[in-house]
Amino acid sequence: MVSHCSVVHIDDISPENMDANQGWSISEFRIPISRRQGSSTTAFHSRFFPGSTHKKHRHDNCEEIAVYLRGRGVVGNGPERAQLCPGFCRLIPVGVDHFYFNATQNEPAEVLGFYIGARGLDDTGYVYTGDVTKEDLEKPRKGISQGILVHFDDVPPEPMNSEEGWPIGNFHVLLSKRNGSTTTLFRASFLPGSTHQKHRFDRCEEIYYVMGGRGLAGAGSDRVEVRPGHFHYIPKGVDHWLHNPSEKETLEILGIYIGAGSVEDTGYVHTGDVTKEDLMQRA
Repeated sequence: MVSHCSVVHIDDISPENMDANQGWSISEFRIPISRRQGSSTTAFHSRFFPGSTHKKHRHDNCEEIAVYLRGRGVVGNGPERAQLCPGFCRLIPVGVDHFYFNATQNEPAEVLGFYIGARGLDDTGYVYTGDVTKEDLEKPRKGISQGILVHFDDVPPEPMNSEEGWPIGNFHVLLSKRNGSTTTLFRASFLPGSTHQKHRFDRCEEIYYVMGGRGLAGAGSDRVEVRPGHFHYIPKGVDHWLHNPSEKETLEILGIYIGAGSVEDTGYVHTGDVTKEDLMQRA
C-alpha cells in the first residue's frame, strides 16, 4: 500500500450485499475505490454468472462508464439493444434506463466500471425501474444511440510524445470529448522494460486498473507492485510513474482521467525520468 495514493486488489475487497429486489441479480459486486480512498468517483467490479442480470435501472446523479472484459451479453438502453463481447466500452448518460444480461451458458461475465463524480453508490441516484423480460431480450440488437459504445479494436493508438515521458508502447483514447465524454477513458500497453516517466495531473484525478502483466508503480517516494486485479487511485497533483519490469510480458492497464475530456485537459506535467535508483527502492 502507498501513502500518496490507494492501491487496492479486487481479491481483497468483499462483495457488497446488494439487494436483488432492487435489480442487483449480478452474482458479485465490489467497490474498490470510492470516498473511502478520497476519490470523487466510484470504481466498481462485477461478475455475472451465466444467465444473471443487472435489471433495468438508471442513475439520476451521474454518468456511468462500463467496460466489458469477459463474457458475452446483451445490454439495453431504453428501448434499444446491443450484443456485447469482451473489449466493448460504454458510456451511459445520466437518467437513461439500462440493463446488462450475461447471455453465455457456461462463462462468467466480468464488467469493470466507474460512476463518474459519485463518491459512493449512494451518490449515484440509483433507481430500479423493472425486470428484464423475455421480450426485452428478444428485441433486435441494432446498437444504441443514447450514450457511447466503442470497442478496443476500433480505436487506433495515439501519437504520444516520448520526450514528455510517454515511451510506453500503445496508448488508446477510448472515450473523450471527441466522442462526447467529459471523462477520458484510456487503454495503455507497456512493452517489456518500458516506463511512463514521472508526471502529475494538475487538473484531474486518475484511476487505473491492471488487466494483464505486472508492474512497479511509484507515487512520491512510495513503491508498490501491481498485478491483474489491482485498482490504483491517484489524487490530483501527485507525482507518479509506472514501469514494466518484465523482459517478455506486456503490462496492460485501463483507466480514466476524471472530469478531463482529453489528455490535454488533464494538466499533464512531465516531472522527470525514472532512474535506476527509483526502481531499486523496495516496494
